[in-house]
Amino acid sequence: MQIILLEKIANVGNLGDVVKVKNGYARNYLIPEGKAKRATAENLKLIEAKRAELEAAAGAKFAAAQAVAEKLEGLVVRITQKAGVDGRLFGSVTNVDIVEALKAQGIAVEKAMIRMPEGTLKHVGDFALTVAPHTDLVANITVTVVGETVQG
Repeated sequence: MQIILLEKIANVGNLGDVVKVKNGYARNYLIPEGKAKRATAENLKLIEAKRAELEAAAGAKFAAAQAVAEKLEGLVVRITQKAGVDGRLFGSVTNVDIVEALKAQGIAVEKAMIRMPEGTLKHVGDFALTVAPHTDLVANITVTVVGETVQG
């Protein structure tokens, strides 16, 4: 399906680009989220007319993401989970847990922004993770998982 991007999307294109993506990706994600429109003649004219407005909005989003990235850079997040004596957790620490911990510190991020290349955290210890508040920005954080031993 041919679409016009209304914002920069990683691995797809930049604002105003006309790109071809799979039908399901466009119908189920890009168009409902307001990130793209179908590439029709009237939509192309509409996008060209609103280009300056869209670029200003994209710049404002980037500035807001930069402020969040500055707050996050070098931050240490402490999460307490129940663990056994060997340091393995009962369950795991997911990106949702990290979002909750960041929210408690006054920083709002979405769970999709948290990059966990090794998957969920299943052991006690310090883990270096990245948070991407924007496609062009990455902030490094450290998540410290503390075990709360359970007496059997």
